[in-house]
Amino acid sequence: MPGLEGGQHPRKRTFEIRTYGCQMNMHDSERLAGLLEEAGYRRSAAGAEPDVVVFNTCAVRENADNRLYGNLGHLLPVKNAHPGMQIAVGGCLAQKDRATITDRAPWVDVVFGTHNIGSLPVLLERARVEQRAQVEIAEALERFPSVLPTRRESAYSAWVAISVGCNNTCTFCIVPSLRGREEDRRPGDVLAEVEALVGEGVVEVTLLGQNVNSYGVGFGDRLAFGKLLRACGEVDGLERVRFTSPHPRDFTDDVIAAMAETPNVMPQLHMPLQSGSNAVLRRMRRAYRRDSYLEILGKVRAAIPGAAITTDIIVGFPGETDDDFADTIDLVRLARFAGAFTFQYSIRPGTPAATMDGQVPADVVAERYGRLVAVVEEVALAENRAIVSGEVEVLVAEGEGRKDGATHRMSGRAKDNRLVHFMPAGAASSALGDGDAPPRPGDIVVTTVTSAAPHYLIADGAPLTVRRTRGGDAWQARAGGAELAAAASGARPAASEPVLLGMPALFHDRGN
Repeated sequence: MPGLEGGQHPRKRTFEIRTYGCQMNMHDSERLAGLLEEAGYRRSAAGAEPDVVVFNTCAVRENADNRLYGNLGHLLPVKNAHPGMQIAVGGCLAQKDRATITDRAPWVDVVFGTHNIGSLPVLLERARVEQRAQVEIAEALERFPSVLPTRRESAYSAWVAISVGCNNTCTFCIVPSLRGREEDRRPGDVLAEVEALVGEGVVEVTLLGQNVNSYGVGFGDRLAFGKLLRACGEVDGLERVRFTSPHPRDFTDDVIAAMAETPNVMPQLHMPLQSGSNAVLRRMRRAYRRDSYLEILGKVRAAIPGAAITTDIIVGFPGETDDDFADTIDLVRLARFAGAFTFQYSIRPGTPAATMDGQVPADVVAERYGRLVAVVEEVALAENRAIVSGEVEVLVAEGEGRKDGATHRMSGRAKDNRLVHFMPAGAASSALGDGDAPPRPGDIVVTTVTSAAPHYLIADGAPLTVRRTRGGDAWQARAGGAELAAAASGARPAASEPVLLGMPALFHDRGN
């Protein structure tokens, strides 16, 4: 058992998980935390040296490799000074590099892949007993991750995986080879998890999949995703439903109708574009073209006026010409994106694009990237300014605003997922129902937008209404007095946060 030392009463060993990458990795980290807690470990206190450090890695971008090995190097002297400390590396990079990790960083104790995250506690114990590194990479999914115990980061908002893996063959993407072919959960299993989460106080769920629009192909129902959205609308107490990510090739009218006709499905769509050039899309093997992409956006906006649409764009894909890049800039302006995650193409070994002719020089990629970011921010600012003086309904969040402690604001997400920094002072005590207590994470605030920036909205007037929710109750029950006081002062919680590399969370805060 972890923590047995010289016949003494066992001490619970502590752990810290450092997450790199996408929402799927963040959700996997919640599973890892649940597994470790079930095995007798406890989360490390802020500022303390943990007994176990787990890196849940990303392999989407070259920078993720560099950052991982850099962080492993920084951790070596810490481990040397902390007898018995263990380091584990999992996730996509572990699936890809396997034993290479222990060759480059021989002080790593455990390497595990995307298909066998449930093995982590056993591997840690085996490494401790045998005093040698354990490398275990499964080639196929051992069991669907949702059957594993979970320690969710949020009491009021939750990820729900509806599928794992991907059947697409995009030439720039290594994910299918690391997470395998798509496997879909049965709708009843998904809904059972959603209902259980709502029973625990969750008011918002985000349905996760590498390609949510292809959900149902595995069990023979191509309309399954739209049906799932509608079924989520029937879950009593579930206030907000989101999903990520869809693929434009599979985006169908029945899904748009389900979004428009299901009140708790939020007016927001994150749909990766990657390039506005048909020639580049062909080389990327994306199976749609710019006109069909814009047609989908037109249908979404016709059915859901005011929907916020965000995207992903890669700059400098092999063979991209000045004209191709101009097509991307043109489409950004036509699409009126509320935000875009922009990436400079980098070679990922093992992908078809890595060996393509026409690799674009790094200085050209960087120059184009700078121009694209400027246009994306220009368009996003114009879209956000159009909301100034309008009312927004905000789900109060924990730790979204980096400057909340200094500005005395709180932060949260509007229905369309825009980040809103708002002033909680002045809320009527009758609306709060609890004297002058501020809204809690998980509560709902309606407020008026007073100004805008490219990445967020500001509401500096008094809230119009503050509604205490079951989500806020759940947060308060979990947080206890210290964090409640911190929230009241606008301070960020002391708990550690995930490290995001690769695909960031939507509308990443860039100040307030």
